[in-house]
Formats: sequence, C-alpha cells, structure tokens
Amino acid sequence: MTDQLALLPDDLRVTPKFKVSGRVDGLFATLSPEDFQTTARQVLELGLEGIPGDRHGGFTRKSGGREPWYPRGTEMCNERQISLLSPQELSLVAERMGIAGIRPEWIGGNFLISGIANLSKVPPRTRLVFEGGAVIRVDGDNVPCRIAGASIAAHYPDRDGLDLMFPKVARGVRGLVGFVEKPGTVEIGETMTAHIPEQWIYERA
Repeated sequence: MTDQLALLPDDLRVTPKFKVSGRVDGLFATLSPEDFQTTARQVLELGLEGIPGDRHGGFTRKSGGREPWYPRGTEMCNERQISLLSPQELSLVAERMGIAGIRPEWIGGNFLISGIANLSKVPPRTRLVFEGGAVIRVDGDNVPCRIAGASIAAHYPDRDGLDLMFPKVARGVRGLVGFVEKPGTVEIGETMTAHIPEQWIYERA
C-alpha cells in the first residue's frame, strides 16, 4: 500500500465536494413504453425502477450501441432510468442547428432543470436531492443519437439533415442520465440540490 501511495503525484488536483441548487421547471414521461416522445406532467412518482410505465423505466435494460463491449440485447442494470435536460443547453443546441427551439418532450426528456450551469458537465456520482425527498444519482452525460435528431426534424419538415446534425452539435450539451436512488414524489417548481462529489482527474501513469 505504501508503494502505491508513493505513486500519487504531489500536484494531483482534487476539487472538494460542494452543493449547487436548481429548480424543476418541467416534468415529462411517456404515455407508454413504446413511445419515444414524452408528455408534460405536473407531478412524477419515482420508484426504484424509475418512472413506472415510462419508456426507460425498469430495474434492468437491454444493451445497445452505447455498450459495444456487450452483445446487443444483453440484460444489464438500468442506469439510464431518467433523462435530465437544461433549458439553456436546449437553446444552445437549437441555435447551433439554426432552428427556433427544441422542446424537452421531443427528445424524451423527463426533467427540465434550471439554475445549474453546464448541467451536462455535472459529474457521475452526483446526488440530485429534490425538495420532496426523492434522490436521483447521476450516471453521466447523455450521448445524443439520431433517433432524437429525427424527432426534432419531424417538427421542422422544411429543413433537411437535422436528424444527422443533432448528434454532432449536441454532444456534451445533451443533458444527463441517472437512476433513482431514493423514491419519492417530484412536483414542478421544487428546488433541487446537486451534491457534487469530490473530483480529480485520473490520468495515465
């Protein structure tokens, strides 16, 4: 153990943990597991399986293109139960695409969170603690896909190529995915506190 500790660089930068607060501006869920686009709700009930009945709900999910290390369709834990979006980032992506706007529902969003700068850069292991007691644990940023791009394109039929443009311009600003750590009820207008964990860069030795 002593030898391993000796390998730690003296200048390793560690960012202490901290908290930052935001607000729930919108809540959404699919009407059935077959839907991609979500529908606005005033209240969401969160269980350990996510949002009951939502497309991305469930304790497990099937692997896909994001998990090339597994054969497609392998059952795995569902760390992508919840999709969280930022109105500022949606506006930025729309600007890059040259369109009037992007609604959270079009790309399958569940939560619209304001007040947290650079939401998509919130690190894994962050705990999102909602005023009513529910807690979502962040898994990481959501990689944009052509399916969401096609959904956006359907709302702008006079524009070509938006389906392919979205994955390119939305990378890094497409929001977060996470899973329910503590069940509870969330309502529009609630305060949410992001508990950012201690962070450091793990570099190649």
